[in-house]
Amino acid sequence: MLSTDEPLSVVMTTETADNVIGTTVVTSSSSRGFSFYLQCLVIVIGVVGTAANALILYALVASKQHRKHVLIFNQNAIDCFSSIFLVITY
Repeated sequence: MLSTDEPLSVVMTTETADNVIGTTVVTSSSSRGFSFYLQCLVIVIGVVGTAANALILYALVASKQHRKHVLIFNQNAIDCFSSIFLVITY
């Protein structure tokens, strides 16, 4: 039985490497392929978003409704510019 007067001791060992020069990170070809497809998907979403928002902006201006629907016009303008910047970023 343990006495409460004696402290418990814990032994912890660690191993260290003396001659560590550097580490290399190896990524598999499947993760590089996934990253490439993800970037392509982001570009496609940006291009489709730019085209759709530009079409709506054109329709609002052509029908002279952009003065009546200011909120919709401004929201589509912001979406169009953010889609353009998304494509430029990637």
